[in-house]
Amino acid sequence: MTSSTLEPSRAVAGSFVALALIFGAGIATQSRINGELGRALGDGYLAAAISFGSGLVILTIAMFFSHTGRAGLSTVIGQLRRREMPWYYVAGGAAGAFLVLSQGLTAAILGVALFTVAIVSGQTLSGLVIDRRGLGTMQPKSLTVTRVVGSALTLVAVGIAVSAQFTGDIPVWMLVMPFIAGLGIGWQQAVNGQVKVRAESALTATFINFLVGFTVLAIAAVIHGSIAGWPAALPGEWWLYLGGPIGVIFIAGAAIAVRHLGVLLLGLGTIAGQLLASLLLDLVVPSAGHTVVTTTVVGTVLTLVAVAIAALPGKRVTGP
Repeated sequence: MTSSTLEPSRAVAGSFVALALIFGAGIATQSRINGELGRALGDGYLAAAISFGSGLVILTIAMFFSHTGRAGLSTVIGQLRRREMPWYYVAGGAAGAFLVLSQGLTAAILGVALFTVAIVSGQTLSGLVIDRRGLGTMQPKSLTVTRVVGSALTLVAVGIAVSAQFTGDIPVWMLVMPFIAGLGIGWQQAVNGQVKVRAESALTATFINFLVGFTVLAIAAVIHGSIAGWPAALPGEWWLYLGGPIGVIFIAGAAIAVRHLGVLLLGLGTIAGQLLASLLLDLVVPSAGHTVVTTTVVGTVLTLVAVAIAALPGKRVTGP
């Protein structure tokens, strides 16, 4: 194979990695917005439902004007009815719902940097496992020493980042919840990518993701509101309602990029974007009552190093 043949593929991969960085920054920004919306409402469940609902409204309008999107939806429904597509392919929105819920419940209290480092650990591990096993049209990828070392170092980094919080008043579940949400991100990206392939439309995959996620969150919000009561009023700051539109962009982009990069490399790109943007947000516009501690900075930097190590080529531990 000649260099002229290789360069376009490298250029394409480089472009998608750059986009992954932007998607990651979007996730960090969404975490801040949804966290502040949850704080303003005093109800993280309702905040998550509002975030997903606004995204669903945008996508519903887009579907109305897109013949390709509607045709893709018809294809997916038909394949599900004929059992030609596993049902869990369309359940990626449930993982997205859990991510947004964790943002609304914990991000404002933990701070975006600490929240993101916890997310990153789960995201790295899920990307490693899914790439190794493969999914649908995504062929298994070999397990390398650098990927294993990078993933293990990520866990160490998370331990350092959250160490200061264990002596504070923050409940342990607030640290565990983002980790579990991170595990779901890799799986969500993988199954949404498969829906995109079947439907031949990223819009269809994104619409299904938001429809499922909003349904889950709406039920949870109604149950919680019925028990705990509802907020007296919605906050007036317009920017608190941008979480859904931001989510539309990175969910749709990830559904396209995952086939070109694989789950792990896509995850590494988004992780780098998340870490840089989240630490910058906490330093420049910190949440009320929250300060960035040294362990969070050290953990974030160490996680970036772990991501870089995992991205390097290395000796195979197992074959593909």
